[in-house]
Amino acid sequence: MPRHELTIPTSDGTCPASLFTPAVGTGPWPGVIFFMDGLGIRPAQWEMGQKLADAGYAVLLPDAYYRFGPYPPMDPPAVFADETKRAKLFEWVGSLTRERKITDIAAYLKFFSSRPEVKGKKFGATGYCMGGHAALTAAGAFPDSFAAIASFHGGNLATEKPDSPHQFAKAITARVYVAGSIEDASFPEDQKLRLEQALTDAGVDHVVETYEGAHHGFAVRDLPSFNPAAAERHWVELLKLLSETLS
Repeated sequence: MPRHELTIPTSDGTCPASLFTPAVGTGPWPGVIFFMDGLGIRPAQWEMGQKLADAGYAVLLPDAYYRFGPYPPMDPPAVFADETKRAKLFEWVGSLTRERKITDIAAYLKFFSSRPEVKGKKFGATGYCMGGHAALTAAGAFPDSFAAIASFHGGNLATEKPDSPHQFAKAITARVYVAGSIEDASFPEDQKLRLEQALTDAGVDHVVETYEGAHHGFAVRDLPSFNPAAAERHWVELLKLLSETLS
C-alpha cells in the first residue's frame, strides 16, 4: 500500500501525517486533504485514505491530535464503553479551536503544495465527524485553496456560536457537499436548515442532505454505527464531487 509516513511542521510543533497515492499509475495527482474523525488515526482511516487515493488522488491525512503526543490506535467500542477514555477523548476534541484548526490547515496547505505527487493549485477536502467541521472551516478560511469540500456526519456545523463554520459561508468559493444522519444531536434539523440558508445566501454551489436510516458515524467501518449502504452512497457522492471539480 503506497502510504508514506511523514511529518508537517506547524506553529505548535510537528504533525505526523500519511500521504496516500494510487497503487497504480504515476503522478502527479489532484490533491485531497482528509480530515480525520474524533477517534483519531487508526487502520480504518488509513483504509479510507487509500481507497480515495486509488480513485486517482494524492491524499493527505494529518493527525489533528499531534499536540498530545503519540498515542496507540483507538478502539471505538472500547473508548465509548469507558468513562475515563471518553472524557479524555472529549478533551482532545474540545482542544481543537477554530484558531488551532486554521493554523494547522495553513501548515497542511503549505506542505501539500510543495509535494511532487500533487498537481494543481486548488485541492479537495473531505472530513468525518469533527473532520467535517474542519473541512467546512477550511473552506471559509482558505477560499483560494479549495475547489471541493465534503462533510460526512459532521457535527456543530451551524450553531449559534460566532466561530460556527456557517458564519463564514460568504467567503466560500468551493463546491460543498454535506451529508448528515438522522437522530444526530450534533447536527439536528435546525442546524441543517441554518447551514443551507447560509450557503444559499452566500451563493455557494452546495448540497446539504440527510441519509435516511443512517446514524452519526455511518461512513467509517470500525464505528458501531457503520452503515454499509450509507457508506457506499458517501463514496459515490464524494468521488462525483471530486471528479467534477478537480479534473
